[in-house]
Amino acid sequence: MSTETALTDLSAAVLSRGGELRAGGTDTTARQRSGVSPGPFTDLGGAGHLRGCTALPGGGLRIGALTTLAELAADPHVRAGWPAVALSAGTAATPQIRSAGTVGGNLLQRNRCWYYRNPHFSCLQKGGTGCPARQGDHHFGVVSGDGPCVAPHPSTLAMALLTYDAEVQVHGESPRGVADLYGDGDRLSHGDHLLPPDRILTAVHLPAPLPGERAACHRAISRAHAEWPLVEATARLVLDGSTITHAAVAAGGVARVPLRLTEVEAALAGREATPDCLAAAAATVLARCRPLPQTGYKAKLFRDTVLEVLERAVGPAGAV
Repeated sequence: MSTETALTDLSAAVLSRGGELRAGGTDTTARQRSGVSPGPFTDLGGAGHLRGCTALPGGGLRIGALTTLAELAADPHVRAGWPAVALSAGTAATPQIRSAGTVGGNLLQRNRCWYYRNPHFSCLQKGGTGCPARQGDHHFGVVSGDGPCVAPHPSTLAMALLTYDAEVQVHGESPRGVADLYGDGDRLSHGDHLLPPDRILTAVHLPAPLPGERAACHRAISRAHAEWPLVEATARLVLDGSTITHAAVAAGGVARVPLRLTEVEAALAGREATPDCLAAAAATVLARCRPLPQTGYKAKLFRDTVLEVLERAVGPAGAV
């Protein structure tokens, strides 16, 4: 059986049986255990051709969707050419999760809202009509965006891939930008991505790396280990002497979708990488912030986390 036929059969199985696809199982197992996602689950584990990294013409890279986060973080080719991807994969979750969790699973995982994860609550994410977090405990919620659901998107890897203008390949479809998996946060009222349940994400395509790229990632968390970030950010910079010739910056944990921070990039482009310049660029994110009653603290944390990654990328610690 050809690989294309195998993927078509897996997609058809989900379409006919219902339920959802399962890759590493780190999230689906937790949701199944809690009673939020009863299945049935169609496993992708046998699709070995979806694992590993291969070079693309022109110097790019193809990352198979079943490549684990641990494999991605340790790959010397990825670390050398696409350091923000390696850094983000290596900081996500815990070593145990990274050894099982996959690239595709990380991009398509569900949010961590405790109302969504509790089977005794109805919410938009489960086909309900309201968001109990908005009126309840939402201190881990969004600080940017006006959509009906207030759960931040959980994908660290998606945030990093945004800074590379990476594309994803979905079986049977043309490549699309990573941002197109999520669209506008207002469209994610009933899910955390826009792929139908039977569509299979097969790979991520990265463009050729930039010579001399520096990268940094940082997660602001409430404890040292095994914690979901309150805010996280990724920065990629290229400097000519002290002048910033290229900047790509993104953030997570602050909105329903991972955010590309074009206003920060515009404030950096062509400027000298002075402390004042970096601080002023980071402060531009405050204009995005529309805090909920309990997420006002995230506005300053958002600004400071962006500043942290800019300072790390400019300094010698920015390289992998």
